[in-house]
Amino acid sequence: MSNALDKETLQQVAPKLAEITHSLLFGDIWRRDILTPRERSLITLACLAALGREKQLGWHIDFAGENGLSRRELSEAFTHLAFYAGWPAAVTALHYLPEEDNAGEEQSCR
Repeated sequence: MSNALDKETLQQVAPKLAEITHSLLFGDIWRRDILTPRERSLITLACLAALGREKQLGWHIDFAGENGLSRRELSEAFTHLAFYAGWPAAVTALHYLPEEDNAGEEQSCR
C-alpha cells in the first residue's frame, strides 16, 4: 500500500485500529485540556517530521490549520526543527506545506 490511509480506508484495512484511533487518540488524547489542539498539532508535526513519517504530514498539516496554525507558523516550526532533527527532515516537512496564496502567508493551512 503506497498511499497514506485516510479515515475511510483505514476503517476498511484495519477496523480495530480505526476504532482505537477515533475513540482513544482523537476522542480522548486530543481533547485533554492540559495542552491546546494547536500545541498538540505542533508536537505531532515535529515528531512526524523528525521521524520521517511523510505520509502522515499532509493530513496533519491540514489538521494544524483547523487548529489555528498558519502556514507561516508551520514554516517557522519546521525551520526551527532543522537544528534538532536535521535539514532533511525539515526540508521534507516544508515540502508538504500548501502554496502561499496571493493574500499573504498568514492564512491557515487548511
